[in-house]
Amino acid sequence: MRKASHSSTRTHNSRLVLKTIYDGGPISRADLSRATDLTAPTVSDVVSDLMEQGLVEEVGYGPSTGGKPPILLSVVDDSRHLIGLDLARGDFRGAVINLRGEIRHRVDLSLGDRSRDAALALTYELVDALVEGTDSPLLGIGIGAPGLVDAVNGVVQRAVNVDWRDVPLRDLLQGRYGLPVYVANDCQVAALAEYTFGNNEDVRDLVVVNVGYGVGAGIILNGRLLHGNPSGAGEIGHVVVEPGGERCQCGNVGCLETVTSSRAIIRRARAIAQSDSQSQLHQFSPSPETITLETIYQALHAGDESVQQMIYEVGRSLGIAAANLVGVLGSCRILFAGSVTCFGQFLLNAVQEEMMQRAFSPLAENTEVGLASLGSDIVLIGASALLLPQELGLF
Repeated sequence: MRKASHSSTRTHNSRLVLKTIYDGGPISRADLSRATDLTAPTVSDVVSDLMEQGLVEEVGYGPSTGGKPPILLSVVDDSRHLIGLDLARGDFRGAVINLRGEIRHRVDLSLGDRSRDAALALTYELVDALVEGTDSPLLGIGIGAPGLVDAVNGVVQRAVNVDWRDVPLRDLLQGRYGLPVYVANDCQVAALAEYTFGNNEDVRDLVVVNVGYGVGAGIILNGRLLHGNPSGAGEIGHVVVEPGGERCQCGNVGCLETVTSSRAIIRRARAIAQSDSQSQLHQFSPSPETITLETIYQALHAGDESVQQMIYEVGRSLGIAAANLVGVLGSCRILFAGSVTCFGQFLLNAVQEEMMQRAFSPLAENTEVGLASLGSDIVLIGASALLLPQELGLF
């Protein structure tokens, strides 16, 4: 073992103090010293540096214990901004986000039928607009990308929706913007968002199944995001659940994505409307071609039996996936995110029922199934969260 250098020790102490203020603030210097086991002079020096950088500020006084009241410290939430990108949808979305996961500025650009170089050019256009949308120093760029992503090297290995193969996204954006860039699969960063900013205190193992345009899972084990070796962890959307079913974009037949994605649900609903003139879908949409998830939601709650059966079958297919996750990971918390979660408890009931029938009951009974708390911005927020541990030592 080599002795730590002065520089590495100082960096460690700075990150430790910043994380302690971030997690426990407002907090006094004396309480910081006790919480970190650092000496009072060391804490004072580190705090001075953090205040000089604008990361920490004094926010008032704490209660007195007999002497002068202590000065309290807090992280300045907008002292640094993060750029988060969600490139896994029919449109490319980006946001400027502060250190607490709060969105300060957003930009959406339509992808249309663009792919390859045109999709990459749209990514640049998106980041250009976001860079102009903040006056705070930028910590870096986090990206939730579709498909197989080598997060270690920042390479999108395969993304069928934009026809990317082995695109070195991290290096391209770092070279263009001169900022740190981190790239991971969109479903993986959704799990990171929920773990970092969601209502999951004291949870160390978490799975977020993101069901929208595509389907995939992000897995947090013992507080760490599982990427795969080097990629592919959580790629459940392309596991076959319906042999002989629809052809998937990946080339297989009957993948989970062909049954449960928003595209699959809308396609099936349009087929119901075309074949049944009495379907309540007609009450909420002028033609089958204009049916959306909102239309389907309305028909579901209006009591359309065909729509209810369809959503029940979607839930059963997701329940199969949940049972397989329990079989591999054991009891855990499984949360569903993405546009399909608009079907709420009706969908979850079917998921829970199927999971309980298919998984080992002692494990299934201790598995919590629910909805993610961060809504449609979950990938944007999770992409930005990639930066926090790497650049500031938070989380």
